[in-house]
Order: sequence, then structure tokens, then C-alpha cells
Amino acid sequence: MKVLVTGANGMLSSDLCPMLEDAGFEVIETTIDELDITDEQKVKEVLNDVKPDYVVHCAAYTNVDKAEDELDKAELINATGTKYLAKACKNTESVLIYISTDYVFDGEKNAPYRPDDKTNPINAYGLTKLHGEQAVEENCDRYYILRTSWLYGHHGKNFVETMISLAKNDEVRVVDDQTGCPTWTVDLADAIISFIDEDPDYGVYHACGGGSTTWYGFAKEIYTQMNLDVNLKPCTTQEFPRPAKRPKYSIMDNEGLLRDWKLALHEYLELRIDD
Repeated sequence: MKVLVTGANGMLSSDLCPMLEDAGFEVIETTIDELDITDEQKVKEVLNDVKPDYVVHCAAYTNVDKAEDELDKAELINATGTKYLAKACKNTESVLIYISTDYVFDGEKNAPYRPDDKTNPINAYGLTKLHGEQAVEENCDRYYILRTSWLYGHHGKNFVETMISLAKNDEVRVVDDQTGCPTWTVDLADAIISFIDEDPDYGVYHACGGGSTTWYGFAKEIYTQMNLDVNLKPCTTQEFPRPAKRPKYSIMDNEGLLRDWKLALHEYLELRIDD
């Protein structure tokens, strides 16, 4: 079975591609050099040539803050490029797996978001990812939309590594009024593979770590598991302003798809030490 992966040099794909190969799939890794998703003709040519059974769409514009000033660029990559890919997948009868985000929600709900809850993004990045979801739904018959959140992994800049790098500072202040679900790239990759293996009903799913915490709680757990004595202090979002507004509540109901985030973090840190 052929699986084409876009954005193959990204943090998620760097774990996903070798895991797909280990699972016995023929993996076609593509970066912007092999597949510029904003070039509709190129997208058609590549998919017609490869004729993949599945396309895992990881390529994206992911700079949340910069998207506020680069809305057109983010829209081109996250929405228009996704539309081209969805149309090509329909033509080749490929199943499209689109990686989306918790930022499609406004964070005003007081219970875990379910896949069919109303979307209402409050920043440019979330808006363009929602437009990508809509492009998939409107242009592709067979698809999975997997919303994830607070992603970290060994092959890219992420919150865990940032907190570890700050551990020797006199004081570390972290936002404690935004709540969400930390997700390890390896666990998300496992979930993606399960969708290929098990072929559940097409539609929207939440593929994030189980349980929830605040960014402060996340940092505290990192330091606790690493036995680091850090002067960690909670702060508010107002005390740590960013260009893009963040949802204050990003907890999603993953229906048991991924394990508890603390267990995943423990394994991530063990592997990091071994490395």
C-alpha cells in the first residue's frame, strides 16, 4: 500500500515516515521541492504519477503569531494548497488524512470539544486551518480530518525543549490560564497509522493527548519528571502578550484515541535522555 506524505521534513513527518515504513507501507516522502502544494498542476502531476492509496497531509504554515501579518501566505498554504490536494485525491481515489488544529475553536466552551462542535477560530492561523478543513470536505469524498494540539517531538522546536533550555534561568514564568492537551508526535503518528490500518468511518476526529493541563502545568510536569529544581512561576496571558490571540480552553475529547499526555511525556523524556 502506498502512502504519500506532504511536509516530510517537518516535526510530525520525521516520526511518521519511518513508523509507516516499519509498519510495512511504501512511503513516498515529499517536501516543497518534490511537491509544492500551492502549484495545482504539480499536485495533479505528482498524484497522477504516484497514485497513492493514502495521502497524509502534514505540510502547513504553522507560525501562529506570524500568520497575523501573513494571512495571505498562510491561506495559500493551509487552505488553497489543501484544496488542490483534496481535488487531486478525489481524482486518484486516494484517502486524504488532513492534520488540523484545536485552534479552529474559540475556547469559550467549558467542556471538552467534540468533533461536531461549532468552530469559531480567533486567530489567523486557526482560520486558515479551518478553511483547509472545509476544502477537504468540499473537494474530497474519502478523508479523515485529525485535529491535534500542543504538539511536541524530537525533530523540531517545541515547548518541552524550550522549557528544558530555560531550566537554569533564575525564574521561569509560564502562562497558567490557557488549558489544552499536549500531544507527542509519536502518539499522533500511531493514531494516523491506525486510521490506515483500521479504516474507520470517514470524517472529523480529535487526535490529541488524553487528559489536559495548562502551559504552566505542562512545564511543571516536565521539570518534575526530569527531577529539575526550577523557580517556575505561573502568569496570565495578559502578562505574556503575543500577536495572535490564543483560545483559553482548548481541551478536545479524543475518545480514547491517544493515551494520557503524562505517560507520553515520560516516554519522550526517557528517549531524549537515551539519545
